[in-house]
Amino acid sequence: MKIISWNVNGLRAVERKGDWKVFLQTHDPDIVLIQETKAQAAQLAPIDAAYPDYDTFYVSAKKKGYSGTGIWLKKSFGKTVADIEFTAGMPEDPCATEGRIARIDFKKEGQSFSVLGIYFPNGGKSPDAWADKLVFYEKILAYVNQLRDEGKTVIWGGDVNCAHQPIDLARPESNEGNIGFHPAERAWLDRWQAEGWIDLWRAQNPEVREVYSWWHVITRARLRNIGWRIDYFFSSQLSPLPFRLDYLSDQMGSDHCPVRLEV
Repeated sequence: MKIISWNVNGLRAVERKGDWKVFLQTHDPDIVLIQETKAQAAQLAPIDAAYPDYDTFYVSAKKKGYSGTGIWLKKSFGKTVADIEFTAGMPEDPCATEGRIARIDFKKEGQSFSVLGIYFPNGGKSPDAWADKLVFYEKILAYVNQLRDEGKTVIWGGDVNCAHQPIDLARPESNEGNIGFHPAERAWLDRWQAEGWIDLWRAQNPEVREVYSWWHVITRARLRNIGWRIDYFFSSQLSPLPFRLDYLSDQMGSDHCPVRLEV
């Protein structure tokens, strides 16, 4: 099972540049978790039609051209699983109108899977936005804990909009206390781990540096690899199972690169 999460920073823009086609042909994912579609489902219909090998599901923001998540499911993979169900959002979501959570549930080889693609708030626009971001951390933890307690194998990935440790960004000293590397949100990632959620890439690469998933566009930071690792996959049940996770930094089209998980 190959799952790839990617903040595309506008799915229509990535498609126009030809990078979406390259991405699908190169990596051939079974499931794609998309963040920042920046479109309504109807606006994405022409893209869907161009790739008939995939079924699509979108959770759009109320505000047009903003946020939004989606899931692409390869039809050939879908035929190997049972009881497929898509779900939007979560209970008591402080950002419920922003389309930040897309979920697929299915059964395969006797296991029930919940796979979630999540686009966390940035939190930097206002004090209210910052407060909502912290509430979002709390609510999403309760939500995935509940799914796990129901006996599902839970995998969730996406743009968390936070670098957890100094090793996860190129310039931690100059960003200390800034949103995206703030102690209050980093403490939430500590709590996730304390409650059994594993940052899968870091678990396999505890000392590896200079692997990032986002780079500032205006300063052309990607050319110098001055970046942040803010896109992740988390799970608790996968730790005893063989898996491979890597950052596809050669994939162009967005200010983020995709993250690939193979189970």
